Amino acid sequence: MQNRLKEYFPMIRERSEVLAGIYENRQLLTVFNGWQTEQQEEFLDFCTGVRGVKLLYDSFFKEIMNPEYDAGRLENFLSGLLKQQVKIVKVLPNDSVRIAAEHSLLITDLVVELEDGSLANIEIQKIGYLFPGERASCYSADLLLRQYKRVRDERKKKFRYQDIKPVYTIVLFEQSPKEFQQFQDIYLHYIEPKSDSGISLNLLQKFLFVPLDIFRKIYHNKRVTDRVDAWLAFLCMDEPEDIIRLITDYPEFKPMYEEMYRLCMDTEKIMGLFSKELEILDENTVQYMMDVMQDEINDHKAAIEEMNNIMEERQNTINEQNETINYQQSKINYQQSKINDQQSKIDAQQKQLTEKESVIQALQKRIEELERK
Repeated sequence: MQNRLKEYFPMIRERSEVLAGIYENRQLLTVFNGWQTEQQEEFLDFCTGVRGVKLLYDSFFKEIMNPEYDAGRLENFLSGLLKQQVKIVKVLPNDSVRIAAEHSLLITDLVVELEDGSLANIEIQKIGYLFPGERASCYSADLLLRQYKRVRDERKKKFRYQDIKPVYTIVLFEQSPKEFQQFQDIYLHYIEPKSDSGISLNLLQKFLFVPLDIFRKIYHNKRVTDRVDAWLAFLCMDEPEDIIRLITDYPEFKPMYEEMYRLCMDTEKIMGLFSKELEILDENTVQYMMDVMQDEINDHKAAIEEMNNIMEERQNTINEQNETINYQQSKINYQQSKINDQQSKIDAQQKQLTEKESVIQALQKRIEELERK
């Protein structure tokens, strides 16, 4: 297993050779010992070909895919994704204010201008939990406004809105959000505004979301079938068997792997890149955990508020019921009072009747006595 990739890439070093280079350099050894055990093993694994290099790491991605070094690679990748021939004119600086303000597990963020004036923002997210559609819409709006300001300033009075070209927001998820998990057989989601009436308008904001975790599940132990899938496999698959299948079916990827393994021969440089990635991941993981905890706190607050609302509603219902009961009791008491009054009148009339009967009986008795005499 450990030597399989070495058959294809002879420059891959043995584990003992990599460790010897680290132990001979006190500064490198200090860095190496500062890593956790699993991080040390990950580093040694990709340096020695036990696993492939993680191309989703920002530093490694830019070593291979940065169009300032070799524009053809990213052009080929984007052409497949966007289903059109793409020519990159230049790389644009990132919006540092946005990146500083956004706390998410951002792996890489690359903005390029295409030959037709379109802009494309290629972003890789380690965990897509914090990248909802709302955020993608804001990124796209920033990109569109950025182009609008530039074109307007360049053309001045000759400016027309027809001069504005589409903007593409392309997001690759190492671990995709739950919304994508409902589509376990789809790993390319193209989204753009459409009318329900059939009217055609040139709306400029277009999106592509790529859940790489779903792609890996679909193509686990399988051969990819087209060039787009080959690029996705190159970016996210690190099993030696997958890499060997890829370079066998698509030999053009072999030089890119060779470039990475030559980089791995420079222990100091590759450790520096790896350390940088670990720092970014540590910082973002802390922020991610804070965001998750804040979400949980907000959820708890919302649940408590909902329970309070339910209790308040129930208390209002009880109060209303009590008011109804009190009203009914008042009616009962009033009716009982009327009954008591009627009963008192009946009792008084009964008493009068009894007294009259006694008088009549006394008179009848007196009459009988007089008749006997």
